[in-house]
Amino acid sequence: MTKSAIKKANRLARIERKQRQKPKTQLPGDEDTATAAQDPTPPVSQAVSPIKSEEQPPSQPPPETRSESLASYVNSVAEAHVEVNGSAHVQEATSTAPLDTPAEKETETHVLYEVKSELVETAPITQTAPFTNGSAATTVHDKSTPTQDSEQIKKRQNALTRILWTFIMIGGFVCLLLLGHAYMILLVLLCQTLVYREVTALFSLKTATPESSDVEPLKGKDPWSKTLNWYFFAVTNYFLYGESIIYYFKHVVFADANLLPFATNHRMISFTLYTIGFMGFVMSLKKGYLKQQFGLFCWVHMSLLLIVVSSHFIVNNILEGLIWFWVPASLVICNDCFAYIWGITIGRTPLIKLSPKKTVEGFIGAFISTVLFAVFWGTLFMRFDYMTCPVHDLGVSAFSSTACTPNPVFVWKTVELWRPISVFLTALTSHSVKTISYAPYQLHLLVLACFASLVAPFGGFFASGFKRAFNIKDFGHSIPGHGGMTDRMDCQFLMGVFTYVYYSSLIRVHHVTVGGILQTIVSGLTVEQQLELIHDLTMYLERQGIAVP
Repeated sequence: MTKSAIKKANRLARIERKQRQKPKTQLPGDEDTATAAQDPTPPVSQAVSPIKSEEQPPSQPPPETRSESLASYVNSVAEAHVEVNGSAHVQEATSTAPLDTPAEKETETHVLYEVKSELVETAPITQTAPFTNGSAATTVHDKSTPTQDSEQIKKRQNALTRILWTFIMIGGFVCLLLLGHAYMILLVLLCQTLVYREVTALFSLKTATPESSDVEPLKGKDPWSKTLNWYFFAVTNYFLYGESIIYYFKHVVFADANLLPFATNHRMISFTLYTIGFMGFVMSLKKGYLKQQFGLFCWVHMSLLLIVVSSHFIVNNILEGLIWFWVPASLVICNDCFAYIWGITIGRTPLIKLSPKKTVEGFIGAFISTVLFAVFWGTLFMRFDYMTCPVHDLGVSAFSSTACTPNPVFVWKTVELWRPISVFLTALTSHSVKTISYAPYQLHLLVLACFASLVAPFGGFFASGFKRAFNIKDFGHSIPGHGGMTDRMDCQFLMGVFTYVYYSSLIRVHHVTVGGILQTIVSGLTVEQQLELIHDLTMYLERQGIAVP
């Protein structure tokens, strides 16, 4: 309701009260008017309908009874509006001095119709129903009720879609895990491609504003924007995953004459390909768009660093053993779920402004829950060789027989308990408890759980700030109900990099392998030296009584 309508409604109410206080003298011939004035309530069929919001006043002023009933309607709607929207405007309107001039009385009816039109347009929907004593009751209905219902239905549908696709993703994840390492690597490559597409799509020359009027035309779409983006993406993947293949499959790469030139000159080939892309970028610079193009160049390299390099470390985790990928990823998902559960249950204190829905209680509750879950979850999967063995054959699956010498962190150890603790546990369990068994991997699980709970969520906060900077809700719509792939992988990238650094620094066992020796022989010895090595090795085996074919 507008201020003018409220002022008019209050002014007419004051005029009506003054008229009721004045003694009325009935003139001859006014019996009909007096009779009509005794019953000011209009019939039900004449109740004001909210649909007719624009009603024109008649050419002749209506009877006094109609004016009074309309004034009552105006007052009731004004009071209902005050109850719904507050009384600030009404108080402001009542502070105006009342006017009681003949001109006002003559135009009273026309003003009533004008106020009625404004009230019907702005006030809540009303229905007038007569009581038995002739008075009218006004029922207020909020116009926003249908909108609220539709919003609730939409939220319910989004929640169902989100839950459905959550189970679909979990089921697909488990199926790919059972199929083998190769399928998990393809999953990581797919995820990194979707994330890279979503992030680089935020920066485009199509929406760039020229720096000056003297510019070269773009001729519609700028072809080099997307072309260079994906060229650098392909070159970076070739370099990083080529390094991984050469390192983990030396016994295959250096034994194949066709792959040998690519393996020995891999880094030189990668640098040459990058140089070609760099030269293409310089040749694509256009006058008037230089700042945007250099910004795009930096944007692409930042995306390659945060996305492709992180994915490369995650793939290395898979090749070192599926457990180094499966368990850390599960811990991040577990922490996210428990943070939501504890947050909606007891969450009261905001955690960070970038994510208003995150709470301190949810953060702490998720930390405790994730630590407990990590010990159980990791201990469960460390019993399977399929999960702990490094990959030597990409064709291996969960249904194949896999065996290897386990990493020392998966070997159970026994430690003797301190005597007071032994006595306490013996009294508590009614059994003699002098030693306890554990696996060093369980201690490493505590470290991984702490990182997944205390540090990895900041990857999500980083993504939230990123979205606020670009004023977007989600990075994309790759996953129905979940937004884009970036919204689901923001914490996983940080967790994957930490797992690789932690494993390679503190857990990996460095030992001599046949592939490592073969790489040294091929890359460091000449053909004559290689033949000499074969001759010496054959003589050594024959002296040991081993027949050389």
